[in-house]
Amino acid sequence: MTHPAAPAAPATAGADDGRAALHRLRAEVAKAVVGQDAVVTGLVIALLCRGHVLLEGVPGVAKTLLIRTVATALDLGSKRVQFTPDLMPGDVTGSLIFDPHTAAFTFREGPVFTNLLLADEINRTPPKTQSALLEVMEERQVSVEGARRPLPDPFIVAATQNPIEYEGTYPLPEAQLDRFLLKLTVPLPTRDEELGVLRAHHAGFDPRDLAAAGVRPVATAADLAAARESVGRVYVAEPVLAYIVDLCRATRATPALELGASPRGATALLSTAKAWAWLAGRDHVTPDDVKATARPTLRHRLRLRPEVELEGVGVDAVLDTVLATVPTPR
Repeated sequence: MTHPAAPAAPATAGADDGRAALHRLRAEVAKAVVGQDAVVTGLVIALLCRGHVLLEGVPGVAKTLLIRTVATALDLGSKRVQFTPDLMPGDVTGSLIFDPHTAAFTFREGPVFTNLLLADEINRTPPKTQSALLEVMEERQVSVEGARRPLPDPFIVAATQNPIEYEGTYPLPEAQLDRFLLKLTVPLPTRDEELGVLRAHHAGFDPRDLAAAGVRPVATAADLAAARESVGRVYVAEPVLAYIVDLCRATRATPALELGASPRGATALLSTAKAWAWLAGRDHVTPDDVKATARPTLRHRLRLRPEVELEGVGVDAVLDTVLATVPTPR
């Protein structure tokens, strides 16, 4: 399993309006994007936790359409940047432009001034530009000539990587990978889902015209802000906190890994488990919530030993072993 399926909608009639709206989001996105329910849930968790997402999938699995559709359904702004070897930091963050009419420099905002930024093929740009984006992700602001310009709220980066083609790429350093809350794999559709895609295109579906596909806003930034407050009130018992710590410490002691999860990884797992529990309609976190979010939260923070990687063992398989061996609190 690459990442968890979406949690079921809460059964209680008095469910929070914000939660209900975020559950409606999946149905709204499905009008334009087929078979990516789990990835949509991951994006919602990232928005609830104010975290960033690394999307990994081959070209042509609708990653750009997915981000645009989620943004439309949440009534948020979105922009896309195609990362290339010649992309400069100012192309992402913005830069000062000389205005001959006023004889002064004015700041021209870069594409990061949006709510959902799709950083397409982030590993194709040099480290200098990657570091500029890293600062934006961490500080949520752009600093030019000493002036700080805050980014809109919410703001998350959804960065894509091609898992097949590595020629001409710059691997992301561990420090940057650790800044991503989740790593989600965007799978190829099943046969039936791919048939559905073809039927939609045959019937005239245009991925550039989401309004014609019937995609409408079903939640707002205010709903997200209220939802974040609710997620923050989700209770986590001491044994569950200890379980999160034990899982992360176990990755550091696993012989198959040369780099385990950092303390930032543990705090990320706490945040995603709370968001997962809240989406499922609970006011407390269970060990199963931790297990459900462990793979997407930790997989990109771990590094296999070269000899293990040569044997064809994947990070998810190592995580499965850790989850099976660390005692689960009752």
